[in-house]
Amino acid sequence: MGGHGFQDYIEKRCPGAVVPGSCEAGRGSLFGGGRQRPPQTPLRLLIDAEKCLHRLYGGFYTDWVSGGQWNHMLGYLAALAKACYAGNIELFVFFNGALDKARLHEWVKRQSNERQTGQQIISHVQNKGTPPPKVWFLPPVCMAHCIRLALVRFHIKVAQSIEDHHQEVISFCRENGFHGLVAYDSDYALCNIPYYFSAHALKLSRNGKSITTSQYLMHEVAKQLDLNPNRFPIFAALLGNHILPDEDLAAFHWSLLGPDHPLASLKVRAHQLVLPPCDVVIKAVADYVRNIKDTNDLDTISNDVFQHSQSRTDDKVSRFKRAVAYYRATNKPLPYQAAHHPGRPNRGPGMMQGPHMSIPGGAPNKGPYPYSLPESAIAVNPTNKNVSEQNNYSNIPHEGKHTPLYERSSPINPAQSGSPNHVDSAYFPQSSASSSSDNDDGNGGATNHISGTKPEWDKKSKSPGKSKKDAADQAKTENPSPASSGSKATDKKPGNQGGLQIPCLLSMPTRNHMDITTPPLPPVAPEVLRVAEHRHKKGLMYPYIFHILTKGEIKIPVTIEDEVNKDLPPAAILYRPVRQYVYGVLFSLAESRKKTERLAFRKNRMPPEPFCMYPVDYPVIIKEWAAYKGKSPQTPELVEALAFREWTCPNLKKLWLGKAVEDKNRRMRAFLACMRSDTPAMLNPANVPTHLMVLCCVLRYMVQWPGIRILRRQELDAFLTQALSPKLYEPDQLQELKIDNLDPRGIQLSALFMSGVDMALLANDACGQPIPWEHCCPWMYFDGKLFQSKLIKATREKASLIDLCDGQVCDQSSR
Repeated sequence: MGGHGFQDYIEKRCPGAVVPGSCEAGRGSLFGGGRQRPPQTPLRLLIDAEKCLHRLYGGFYTDWVSGGQWNHMLGYLAALAKACYAGNIELFVFFNGALDKARLHEWVKRQSNERQTGQQIISHVQNKGTPPPKVWFLPPVCMAHCIRLALVRFHIKVAQSIEDHHQEVISFCRENGFHGLVAYDSDYALCNIPYYFSAHALKLSRNGKSITTSQYLMHEVAKQLDLNPNRFPIFAALLGNHILPDEDLAAFHWSLLGPDHPLASLKVRAHQLVLPPCDVVIKAVADYVRNIKDTNDLDTISNDVFQHSQSRTDDKVSRFKRAVAYYRATNKPLPYQAAHHPGRPNRGPGMMQGPHMSIPGGAPNKGPYPYSLPESAIAVNPTNKNVSEQNNYSNIPHEGKHTPLYERSSPINPAQSGSPNHVDSAYFPQSSASSSSDNDDGNGGATNHISGTKPEWDKKSKSPGKSKKDAADQAKTENPSPASSGSKATDKKPGNQGGLQIPCLLSMPTRNHMDITTPPLPPVAPEVLRVAEHRHKKGLMYPYIFHILTKGEIKIPVTIEDEVNKDLPPAAILYRPVRQYVYGVLFSLAESRKKTERLAFRKNRMPPEPFCMYPVDYPVIIKEWAAYKGKSPQTPELVEALAFREWTCPNLKKLWLGKAVEDKNRRMRAFLACMRSDTPAMLNPANVPTHLMVLCCVLRYMVQWPGIRILRRQELDAFLTQALSPKLYEPDQLQELKIDNLDPRGIQLSALFMSGVDMALLANDACGQPIPWEHCCPWMYFDGKLFQSKLIKATREKASLIDLCDGQVCDQSSR
């Protein structure tokens, strides 16, 4: 893609624009970034974790294909934190926690590619028995959350995006005075970032004393393109992006090349969508933007760009203007001027400011995604009250460690009732928060937006007992597939009334996903939503939870699985019941059902059917976007929330904010019930130590899976013995461990197990964190390489249990 290939274009086609360098311990200066800050102040770098996960994990050389080597990752991050402390460097890692519906079509393509990569990995391991090449690197399941927890452990600050990841990273970098951004994305390269460093080149030296990376000199890139940086927003919009895909710009890109171009023959293929090479597009678009007379006259530009458009011209023009506005917002000069610093010389609007600066009143909340500012930034101007007054979380004290929800003070402000899920009526909100997310249709409204005093779902669904399949079928008829919508969008010829003209793919709509209408979500207490939003932004809570509460949908990434083998179920299917119970906990379905039963009893009538036991006329439905065998990522699956049958779980407000001993017990019981492990033996530390609770819950869940037998006896022994092995805490010894022939089934079992750990982290956070986060981390109980060695001994060598334990009987009292 044109826009997404701009970062690679800089690497390969712009000599002199990529400058390697290092930051040695004690000096605290990295290229030009350190020269613009006052002496004795730390070098503050913001890292986009999404583009740096493999580097924060420790590189490609660790055995990622077997499920992850988490203690090795922990050691690497410890060395990184030590080097930063010695080098006077302050890191701030920003994780992608946004649902980002506007980029859903990009996510769909990426999931399809990763699904194919997973099949290549399985085939490679089956044929050769060796780890796959690093170009096939797929992040181990739960890697982002493990890195986030490890960074919290080493007191490295983290944050998490909530709506638009790229805009929030740029806004956070600007508003908090960072000296540089470490990332690898074309959107950042096209923005006015003073110092931009490569996340892919970020490395820690072997002696742990220096951090190396590369700096991108964007003024040099602009010089080689012969393009004024002020024209980068138009340039970015015409390259192709998440708002205006390059498929919509294909005809324009070919017109720039002309019929005499050597590549023109590629286009002359009847009704086929062929895109020019990325580097050719970038040069051609740069030449076109350079010759634009007035960059503010978007109407004239769009008329020229889409003059050959055969259909959806108005939609393309609208998208073009939205794309220009998007990139202009990210290219604005830094908002803080040196005039706010008494005694400091004036600087131009594009110059970088130091980390300690005066903040104009209400500046953090000017953008769409406010974040809490550092105490030093707020304390500079004590007379400024707007910052603290507009901050929804100003009454939450700063705490240095990760504490459970019920030990945190609640960010409750009774004067503010506006929340993402705030509703006025009891059961029928005027606009559902589940449908408030943006999509890439450009029609100004969400696909599943529900408005009016009575929801559209209720108008179209006469019978409250309509099944989910009927609802999905009805939604599909209301939201036609891309192919059908493309046919309707194509212009008809006056004389061709008997049928539609066959459209050229160069003019067809490019959306490769189809959204489905869902009912509105039940109301959630505003104080609970404020706690969820606060912890989401601070990176202290599983990112699914806030999106479930406010939007009613999640995106489940691809895992390594053999789609030919039917012995193991897909991870998305295996752990769906866990998520269903989590949805029930988050929306307090048990208490709602109990109230409905009491109301029915008082009216002297039988209680309704199970699917009608909620305080609304339809079940709570969550959309799950996923890709696995037999399931394309182009459409979501409608998954119904479930309540526990054995006991009535308290509502979410009491579960999260209750401080009584009974509340703590209910939190633990709710977690165990979600994992189908609600037995007295699980609560006995003599049977299950706290640091092995997640391990035992996941294995117990896998063993109890009905129908297909997932774990065999020797495989269960391998999981247990590796968790109790002393080698688990010796990453150096594990690096020297040689695996002669990888077991492909073991790789899939590791992926299924880590998917269970992922869901256990979700359930733990949803239930109020009954298990301390230090005991949830997989480095306490799992290593992929060690599991492979134990599994090979158990299956191929038929070793006994005592041999798997290396001849030692484990004494739990000594651990």
